[in-house]
Amino acid sequence: MPFAVYVLGLAVFAQGTSEFMLSGLVSGIAADLDVSLSAAGLLTSAFAIGMVVGAPLMALAGRAWPRRRALLLFLAVFVAVHVVGALTPSYEVLLVTRFVGALANAGFWAVALTTAIAMVPDQLKGRATAVVVGGVTIACVVGVPAGAVLGERWGWRSAFWAVAIVSLPAFLAVLRSIPGGRGTDPGAAPVPVRDELRALTGPGPRPVLLTMALVQGATFCAFSYLEPLLTRETGLGAGWVPVSLALFGAGSFAGVTVAGRFADARPVAVVATGMSALTVGWAALALTAGRPVLALALIPLLGMLAFGTGTALITRVLGLASGAPTLAGAFSTTAFNLGAAVGPWAGGLALDAGFGYRAPVWVSALLMVLALLVAATTAKGRRPRAGERRPSEAVDLSAHGRL
Repeated sequence: MPFAVYVLGLAVFAQGTSEFMLSGLVSGIAADLDVSLSAAGLLTSAFAIGMVVGAPLMALAGRAWPRRRALLLFLAVFVAVHVVGALTPSYEVLLVTRFVGALANAGFWAVALTTAIAMVPDQLKGRATAVVVGGVTIACVVGVPAGAVLGERWGWRSAFWAVAIVSLPAFLAVLRSIPGGRGTDPGAAPVPVRDELRALTGPGPRPVLLTMALVQGATFCAFSYLEPLLTRETGLGAGWVPVSLALFGAGSFAGVTVAGRFADARPVAVVATGMSALTVGWAALALTAGRPVLALALIPLLGMLAFGTGTALITRVLGLASGAPTLAGAFSTTAFNLGAAVGPWAGGLALDAGFGYRAPVWVSALLMVLALLVAATTAKGRRPRAGERRPSEAVDLSAHGRL
């Protein structure tokens, strides 16, 4: 595996820490800037919206640039807005920096995914994707708890400074390690936007993107409300919450690693198995949430299945949409973050309706049922499209048995 792929994973780690760290900083931000907790919570929403809309827009804006230049620009903007965020006394300015930082993060994600797979042969594309996505899981395990500790000891601004500082080595590493061309052929002209959109909206990638959004929606629906589930339904103390989050993150990292090794050889089998297991797993957590031992045992397993399946789905999109070298990564990023935005909203509706603290987990199970239905109804009878990367990635679900 080229060293440059690990460099991209390092940069994603720094940016992933920023994306999730506000969960432990909201109270400090609200008190310091004299705003309500709900207003401070909008900082997370602003980042999510920026990720959803930013991936295709930033990828299009930088599609004519060499990939190294695009990555460096996105990283530079990301660092700059965190410095501004750490210094500003204004809530409004901080809100804008979160949105702009998300745009830069989304652009980096989109270019990083396509850059990583362009640097490796076909049989290593799943592992390259796993390395990049693995940066997010390491952020969940290490970066987010570290940001919470910094915020508790030295204030929320210290966490913003830490993200900016950690991003600097990634900037230098990208500068030295990433090839300067647009792709495998540095002199190649960009593929027309119309052709890229046609490749992405065909019967191959389109249902996979929808499936990815549903799977991530299920993941973040339950993950966002894990704290009230554990403390008010399972009966665990507040001290178990960071432990549980770390368990979920550790499982996620294991899932990404395993999926990276097997998604290239049998991508559809990995996705089908993971989705089926997730459906059963979320339902099992909802049923056994009152039993601490069972709940704690299921959390890392569900993290492994969720992020392993997500990695395999991203690999499939990048393979099926090889005719969209710029926008395939962008659309994958958008689908991923669309699920991350819609899932918690759906879980919140279930909570507000009075269905109890297990309700978001049941919503996750329902979203997985919908994902299975989408996969099953679109896979039957599907034939490989012209221009897909390789036959092994174009196999439909029926070739591995019905879900």
